Amino acid sequence: MDPNHLRSHLSKLHDELAAVHRVDPQSRQLLGDIMRDITRLIDEPAAIGASAPDRSLPDRLEKIAVKFEAEHPTLASSARGFVDLLGKAGL
Repeated sequence: MDPNHLRSHLSKLHDELAAVHRVDPQSRQLLGDIMRDITRLIDEPAAIGASAPDRSLPDRLEKIAVKFEAEHPTLASSARGFVDLLGKAGL
C-alpha cells in the first residue's frame, strides 16, 4: 500500500483526535503512543522488513475505538477504518 495513502489517513485521524476535548489523559497518552508507532512504521518501511510487524498495533487501536464508541463515534469509526488500512498494508 502507498505510504502516502496511509499518511493521509493517519493525518485525518490525528486531526480528529485533536478536535476531541474530553479525552482522559491515559487515553490521550495511549493514542499518542499508537500514533507514533504508526508513523514509525510508515516512515521506516525497511524496519518492517527486518523484523516482524507490530501485530499489537491494530489490537491497541481497536481497543481505543471500543472505548470511544459512545462519546466519540466519529473518532471510533476513523480508528476502525485505520485498523482496516493497516491490515491491507500488512501491518
